[in-house]
Formats: sequence, structure tokens, C-alpha cells
Amino acid sequence: MKKNNQPKNIDLGDYQYGFSMPEHSVHKTKLGLTKKIVSEISGVKEESKWMLDFRLRAYELFKKMPLPVWGADLSPIDFSAITYYLKATDHQSNSWEDLPQEIKDTYDRIGVPEAEKKFLAGVSAQYESEVVYESFDKELKKLGVIFCDMDTAFKKYPELVKAYLGTLIPSHDNKFAALNSAVWSGGSFVYIPKGVEVKLPLQAYFRINAEAFGQFERTLIIAEEGSSVHYVEGCTAPIYTTSSLHSAVVEIFVKKNARVRYTTVQNWSKNIYNLVTKRAQAGEGAVMEWIDCNIGSGVTMKYPAVYLTGRGAHGEVLSIAYAGKNQHQDAGAKMVHLAPDTTSRVVSKSIAKDGGRTSYRGLVHIAKSAKNAKASVVCDALLIDDISRSDTYPTMRSQEPSATIEHEATVEKIGADKLFYLTSRGIKKEDAEGLLVNGFIAPVVKEIPLEYSIELNRLINMEMEGSVG
Repeated sequence: MKKNNQPKNIDLGDYQYGFSMPEHSVHKTKLGLTKKIVSEISGVKEESKWMLDFRLRAYELFKKMPLPVWGADLSPIDFSAITYYLKATDHQSNSWEDLPQEIKDTYDRIGVPEAEKKFLAGVSAQYESEVVYESFDKELKKLGVIFCDMDTAFKKYPELVKAYLGTLIPSHDNKFAALNSAVWSGGSFVYIPKGVEVKLPLQAYFRINAEAFGQFERTLIIAEEGSSVHYVEGCTAPIYTTSSLHSAVVEIFVKKNARVRYTTVQNWSKNIYNLVTKRAQAGEGAVMEWIDCNIGSGVTMKYPAVYLTGRGAHGEVLSIAYAGKNQHQDAGAKMVHLAPDTTSRVVSKSIAKDGGRTSYRGLVHIAKSAKNAKASVVCDALLIDDISRSDTYPTMRSQEPSATIEHEATVEKIGADKLFYLTSRGIKKEDAEGLLVNGFIAPVVKEIPLEYSIELNRLINMEMEGSVG
């Protein structure tokens, strides 16, 4: 029996990026997923037999694996009612003016060109299933930095991609990793040579425009010894009455004494299921930082992980989750200590209002070999009203007596005394509440570059409007 692929009671709300453009495609697969469609996707991309076999093995795993039942409710997803591949244009461009008008208009409204001019060393823009635009600093190219879409990387650097693809997140890791491995398209490939520091961020924008669509980008980042890079991604989609699926896979390799920061400002519309697997490996003296901001989507399940495999490696996850009406943000972090003197820090801030639900789901694992490892987890939840909900599901496992684990969790409501103090001085109640919420999330926001932190605060303020009274 077919399931209704429609979230219950979608609140269209005042979502800034909820506009849609007329759908155009040069290639679009039929609804649903079959072995034939997986082969069709691979054929359109003119891939090697190695990749086709990779996809087909993953497809067989996907069919056999059950939906997870321990997090958000995923039962409404109807995999037979989704389009798994849609190519909106027949070529990729590095000139903004060469893009089809509706794609240019979309990204102009989101702000890609302006961000590129002011703040970024490179931009990749994905529209539906394919990256349609790339721009990259020529000086970085001279230093050997590679920043391109994954499809291009697999054709230009096949041995490099094959050496890493699926080694941190194999197809059998979970059902949605298997799905991504079967139908992946687009995403980013980043390679930073030894000793190279990329001082300005690289950014990718992911946009879903079509209805009942699945976007399955795959991102692979390799930072060689002593290098550094900051990668930023933003995500938006129109509002439809039917739901769409976003299921990405991100693998990051941080070599000896290298540093990678990966920032996400996710603002999907509320008809999106956002089910993402993200994992990094940090070598000796390496630093891996995830900054994860989840504002949109109807359902999010995402737990960025760091495997600390080298002595003295450090991992961080700083996250914000916001859930309004008909939203469930089930997010968290995983820190796996496998080497001595490794350290990790997780700071999670969540806000729920109008019956929304936030969940922190985290794992800290310290292996026997991780002598003197130190882990810290802080989870703070803010409830705006009496009908919203917050849950914390921490798992702590230590096999090493010399290790130290700290865990702190708080749940609070916005203080009436603070609201009264601010409103008594002429500040509107809604504005006062926004100030208190922004103060609550400030420890995470301050870690984001200024231009993105301003946008995040603005998004939060828009969500908070009218939430009291």
C-alpha cells in the first residue's frame, strides 16, 4: 500500500525562501526507485563500471535495510513517490550570466552572487540534482587546491576519489547512506594540499526547486598535513504540500596537524525530510570542527561525528536546533576517541516553540587505547511555551580508566522576570523574547563568520515573531 508522502498539517508560514520557479529539466527519471533507474542515473553521467557497481550494491542494501525507528517518525516517507534525479540544465557554468534565467533569479534572491563577491574564495551552487555553477579563486588553484563538484572530481581525479569514497561512511552504515550511495549526484569535492591555508571560506548552496523530489549530494573533503579550510553550506527549498527528501553524505579526512571547519546553516522548508550522515576522521594533532545550525525542515535527523584516530586530535560540534510548529529536530553529535590525549567538546543549544520538538542524541565513546582522553558535553534546551518538548539521549562509553568525561544538561523556559524587565523599559514583548533567544544561542553564533551569524540571527528573529502572547 502506498503511503501518503505528505507531512501532517504543513504550516506554510512566512518562509523567506519558499518561492518556486517553473520546473525545467533536460533529464528527469520516473517516480520511484528501481535498479533500472539507478543504472539510468549512472548512464546519464557517463560513469565507469566501478561507480555503477558501487551504486547497484548500495541499492540492494537500501532495499533490505529497515527504516530507523529510534528517532523521528519517518513512516510517512513514500519512496515510490519521489523523483530521484532531475537535471535542470545541460551544462555547468563558471559565468553567472550564462545560467538559465530562472536559476539565476533563484540564486540572486538567495544571495549567492553577493556572498561570492564579498566573502568567499569559492562558490558551488547545486540546483536539483546537479551543480550548475562554480567559481573559484585562481590563486588557490595555483597552490594545488581543488574545489569542484563530485561528478567532475570522479572524472578528473578518479584514483583520489576512489581511495576515500565510502571508507568513512560505507553504504551499509544506515538505510539513508545506502540510498545516497545508490543515487548520489552533485555535492562538493575539496582537496587541500600539504601546508596550504585557505583563508577565506569555500561555500556550497543547495537548492531544491521541484516538488516531491529527492536531493542526494555527496561531499568529500581531504585536508593534507598542516593545511586548513573552512567550508560553509546553505540549504533552501520551496514550500509544497507534498514532502521532499534530502539525504546527503559527508566524509572528511583531516590529516596530521590539519584543521577543518564545516559550517551548516540549514533552512529547508517544512515539507523537507532532512536525513543526513556526516563523519570526519582526525589524525595526529588535527582539529575538526562542525558548526551545525538547523532552523528549517519538518524532520531532521543529523549527528555529525568525529573519529579521533591520532594522538592529540581534537573534535568539536557546536550546534543550534530550532523547532516550531510541526517540526522535529533530532540532532546531536558523536565523538569516538581512539588515540591517547584526544579531546572533544560538544555544545548543543535547542529552542522549541508552538509545539515543536527538539532532541539531543549524542555518543561519546572512549576506547581502551585512548589514554588521558577528555570529553565535554553541554546540552541546553529552551522551551518557549508549555506545549513544546525537548529530550536528551546521551550515551557515554569509556573503556579507559584515565579518561575524563563531563556532561551537563539544562532545560529552561524563558524567564518571566527577564521579559518583564525588558518590556518595562519599552521593548516590545516579541523583540524582548528575540533578544533573550539570541543571548541563549550566542556561544555558538559567535563561532560563525560575521556575515553568516547576522543571517542566522535574522532567521531566528523571523521564526520568533509572534511566538509570545
